[in-house]
Amino acid sequence: MEFGPVPVTEAIGAMLAHSQKAGGTHFRKGQVVDPAMAKALLQAGLTHVTVARLSPDDVDENTAAAQLAAAIVPDATAACLKIGQAFTGRVNLNAIGPGIVAQDQAAIHRLNRVHPSITLATLPQYTRVAAGTLVGTVKIISYGVEKTAVSKACEAARTALRVLPVKRATAHLILTSVPGQKPSLNDKGRKAVEGRLKALGIDLAHCETVPHQITAVAAALGQQDSDIGLILTGSATSDMNDTAPAAIRAAGGEVMRFGMPVDPGNLLVLGNLRGQPVIGLPGCARSPALNGADWVLERIACGVEITDDDIASMGVGGLLKEIPLRPQPREPK
Repeated sequence: MEFGPVPVTEAIGAMLAHSQKAGGTHFRKGQVVDPAMAKALLQAGLTHVTVARLSPDDVDENTAAAQLAAAIVPDATAACLKIGQAFTGRVNLNAIGPGIVAQDQAAIHRLNRVHPSITLATLPQYTRVAAGTLVGTVKIISYGVEKTAVSKACEAARTALRVLPVKRATAHLILTSVPGQKPSLNDKGRKAVEGRLKALGIDLAHCETVPHQITAVAAALGQQDSDIGLILTGSATSDMNDTAPAAIRAAGGEVMRFGMPVDPGNLLVLGNLRGQPVIGLPGCARSPALNGADWVLERIACGVEITDDDIASMGVGGLLKEIPLRPQPREPK
């Protein structure tokens, strides 16, 4: 691609690199200079303009962006993404419904190393999205780029981005009460949890409050038949043998993990009962602010298996921003 200042009389057929005003007319950057435009520019006293002119081996920015988007998302329906129209070298990729972002990060790195003018920016892996959320954007930075580079980028990132849709439809919430506990505490917890589920399109099929006792929680777990079991205790879980994890085992399930390196959200319990996930929520789940339990709930909701190692690896980036009313995590005053 040729780029630089040329006499206005030699600019016909090239693209304006920068917007220009000529009299009362505004010519946008990227417009192709035609004889009428050249005449207007000359009449305005301009003798030179900066232009971009594609060579036979180049692809214009919109064509290149559209080709790359089609390679990244060859089946938009399967990927749960909507591919936007190419405009000024950009194509946006938006979610068509709730879910989490899933991407081949190595492939995206390869794409972004092909040519500095060929780019794809995305949300972080496993970010929760809703219908319309911008998941990724393809941007061709220059007005044109070599065909060979576009082809290489398309091959590097084929099927690299998608949204995993929510697969679990219902949830059962068990709240516990300790002596002297204010009723408003559980009301607050239910409201916050229900909001999280609603954002994922999951129905809170059942919610019950039981005494903060292993037998009571185990009995409630034994009766639940939703896709996800949730426990929010009136007293914080502080040990693998505390009420929530002990109740999961007493009901015939297993506990895969207690504790996570995410703050807020340290006191999470992850279990399994009759093949269905059970999450013991940390107390911070009573707030709508992001916490570690959100990362676990969202992945489970979308059918992603979470291992002990997966949770252990959440520590990098796991120091989450807290609500304004609370000081920085555990910092002394």
